[in-house]
Amino acid sequence: MRVARRAAAPHLALSIYNQCGRCGSTRLPAAPAMSNERRTKVVIVNTPTNRFLRACQRLPVDHTPVWFMRQAGRSLPEYRAVRERHSFFAVANSPEVCAEVTLQPVRRLGVDAAILFSDIMAPLVAIGLDIALVEGTGPVVAHPLRTQADLAALRPLDPDHDMPAVRETLGMLRAELAASDTALIGFVGAPFTLAGYLVEGKPSRDFVRTKQMMFDQPDLWDDLMRRLTDVVVGFAQGQIAAGAQAIQVFDSWIGALGPREYARYVQPHMRRLFDGLRAPGLPEVPRIHFGTGTASLLELMAEAGGEVIGLDWRVNLDEAWARLGGPARVAIQGNLDPVTLNASWTTVQREAETILRQAAGQPGHIFNLGHGVLPSADPATIERLVRFVHEFQA
Repeated sequence: MRVARRAAAPHLALSIYNQCGRCGSTRLPAAPAMSNERRTKVVIVNTPTNRFLRACQRLPVDHTPVWFMRQAGRSLPEYRAVRERHSFFAVANSPEVCAEVTLQPVRRLGVDAAILFSDIMAPLVAIGLDIALVEGTGPVVAHPLRTQADLAALRPLDPDHDMPAVRETLGMLRAELAASDTALIGFVGAPFTLAGYLVEGKPSRDFVRTKQMMFDQPDLWDDLMRRLTDVVVGFAQGQIAAGAQAIQVFDSWIGALGPREYARYVQPHMRRLFDGLRAPGLPEVPRIHFGTGTASLLELMAEAGGEVIGLDWRVNLDEAWARLGGPARVAIQGNLDPVTLNASWTTVQREAETILRQAAGQPGHIFNLGHGVLPSADPATIERLVRFVHEFQA
């Protein structure tokens, strides 16, 4: 299970959002209490050689770093071959198989970062919630959480006891990736996105029940979000302690809210989450804050936390970066429309070049999609895109 050594010259960093099962780690401090005080900027003091990690810290690289969310997944034939023999969570809970799936896109595509193969619902399954990943639908919750009594199911996460497989997987991956100086990303789901699944019971377009709870039962909503934040922080801390060199927080459906709702009902919990990733004794790794449909929320998300803000494809990268203070304040990630990968190479190259020119070669840009790789994407096109980004000079 060896990863070929790549040239050491700093070029674009690539990785992709995957989905995997359980994470084991040492017991770690609980998330800090919520605070409305302005957060001070944390400076990561170590200087990495990997291009992805350098870009997260807004350090110079000789080419733009790039990774793709869901890079390990159904677009790769080798992944489909694994899934013919194993269920999703069987892959996630087997360190050998999970590590192999995580490494597949690194080998095939030449990306600069691997991302743990997992799913944002994994820690909730680990603490005992009955959740199935239904093909063609997504997460389906057997018993939705809609009352105070229901919230008792959200017990604290013990990484050592509840998620023993991920710690071993991350250790294997760090050992495999070290020779090629490839970064390793961990990830978690954000509390609002998790709450949406738990309250609705399945994927939703409108999040009617979720918003009803948020508006009409604010105390119940805050309790739900506090409990979810504790679970998420525990999962993230476990990954960092086990070797993850960066953490991405996926708030996939936060675009269902407007700025007022986000500021009142979500941002305090997101501040606490990001503060929890700076717990005593943990390595200070870059924190990536990503959501979709966030054009009106970017400033509020940046206030909540993260050294890197991930963009979807609905905003111009240069305009969004300027709104956030530019490379002097924050790194930026994105933001090619995932559907573009299904178009002609002429279109892919044109759209990728537009994004790269908007970034203008400034330190702190990580090339990525605006969401995950679609199953219909051609791996040959993705590999060609990696080469194009690595070779591009603004």
